[in-house]
Amino acid sequence: MSDASQVLQTVYNSCYRHGVDEKRRIQIPAKWRPEVDGTELTVIVWPKHEAGTCLRVLPPEEMAQLMADLDAMPNGDPQKVVLKRFIGSESAQLTLDKAGRICLPDEMARTAGVKDEAVLVGLLDRFEIWSPARYENAKAMDAVIASDAFKLME
Repeated sequence: MSDASQVLQTVYNSCYRHGVDEKRRIQIPAKWRPEVDGTELTVIVWPKHEAGTCLRVLPPEEMAQLMADLDAMPNGDPQKVVLKRFIGSESAQLTLDKAGRICLPDEMARTAGVKDEAVLVGLLDRFEIWSPARYENAKAMDAVIASDAFKLME
C-alpha cells in the first residue's frame, strides 16, 4: 500500500475553549473534524471522573472498538447489559453542520453541566467536552496522579 492510500487517523490533542450558543451548538476544531462529510460522531454521557460528568466523543472507529469490547464481555456478566443499556440510552450520533458545529442534546448538555461555554479536551484517539469548572477540577485531580501515571510509559 502506498503512503498516499493510507488513511491517517485524526489525533485529538490540545484543549480548546469555545462558546456554546442558545441552540447548544459547539464549534469543533477544524483539525478534529471528520474528513468525510456526514460522518457521525458518537457523544456519550461519561460519568467516570470524580470531578463530575463530561461528554466523551468517539469517532466511528473508536465507537466500533467500544462495541467490540462490550460484545467480548462474557454474556453472564451482569455489568455487560448495564454498560450496554447505559451507553445505548445515554449517547447520540451527531454530525457536524456546514459551520463545523455539533448540537448537543439538551439533556446531555444539562447532565454534563455545559451551558454557555465548554472546554474540548483531546484524548489522542477521542475527545471530551467539559463544563469549564468541572474541567478545572478534573485537571487538578489529574495533576495529582500524573507522575505515577507517566511511570506506565517507562
